[in-house]
Amino acid sequence: MEYRQLGRTDIKVSAICLGTMMYGEQAMQEEAFQQMDYALDRGVNFWDAAEMYPVPPKAETYGRTEEIIGNWFSARKKRDKVILATKVAGPDKRLGYVRGGDPRLNKDHITRALEDSLKRLKTDYVDLYQLHWTERETNVFGRLGYAPSAQEDGTPLAETLAALADLVKSGKVRQVGISNESAWGAMRYLALSEAGGGPRIVSVQNSYNLLNRTFEAGLAEVAIRENCGLLAYSPLGMGVLSGKYVGGAWPPDARLTLYKHWRRYMTQAGFAATEHYAKLAREHGLDPAQMALAFINMRPFTTANIIGARTMAQLKTDIDSIDLKLSKEVLDEIETIHRQYTYPCP
Repeated sequence: MEYRQLGRTDIKVSAICLGTMMYGEQAMQEEAFQQMDYALDRGVNFWDAAEMYPVPPKAETYGRTEEIIGNWFSARKKRDKVILATKVAGPDKRLGYVRGGDPRLNKDHITRALEDSLKRLKTDYVDLYQLHWTERETNVFGRLGYAPSAQEDGTPLAETLAALADLVKSGKVRQVGISNESAWGAMRYLALSEAGGGPRIVSVQNSYNLLNRTFEAGLAEVAIRENCGLLAYSPLGMGVLSGKYVGGAWPPDARLTLYKHWRRYMTQAGFAATEHYAKLAREHGLDPAQMALAFINMRPFTTANIIGARTMAQLKTDIDSIDLKLSKEVLDEIETIHRQYTYPCP
């Protein structure tokens, strides 16, 4: 396994991060335990969770992912072997069951969210606490262009960072990060930190894959120059880039077969691009999923690649991608496809 520095800290995280958002939904506790055991044995020391997991979010499963991880910590006694990340939810009309139905990123909500997460996780600290998404309107979750909104921005970023500062001072949080953020948001948090407003963000967790390389347009420079690297989620575009949906196939029990309302990677251009990427992989004797993951692993702004697997076979394939180094020829051909299908699924 390869390990990388988390921001400007002395924390070393595995370049492959274990994503857990399906624990309690597609992977029940026994399967989740098997995945966590295997991942740790393979040197994966970085795990990512969130208070709202599993997905799709539902009142009856809220917090279940963290509970499963907490049960694993209790059973295995290996909390000290894991760099644990989780997230606090922001406003979302689907989350009517979270903190009175109006979750915010202010001191009260962030403090309550963390305390509840710590109870579920059966630990007294998290290594990385992340803002799951913004309170303000911005161009994330499939939106390329930014359009000003008449809606109030909500909690000021300075107030949010100050709340995180209190958690760091308490010892319940070691480092902080952002997720589903823009370059503007990242730089504002960094500027506030430099002015003494709170802890320095160490990471940006955004969607990044061969079908959605929007991170490169602005955030890549921030990640490199500010030592605030990418934690790439959806590296396979919810499984699309594995090639299993090529030709109109709908494998039973596959994520997008079960949850067809997830449309972000189900575009005509996305499927067309995937066919080209899958063909390229086969021509070079590569597994399409491993090629897509290796591309992310090799990016200079990537701190960790967050994989999520439904089966143990998928988990092994995903982790094995760390040993694959793509040739210049393959990388050049990826760029050729990218020029034709630049942002098919932003």
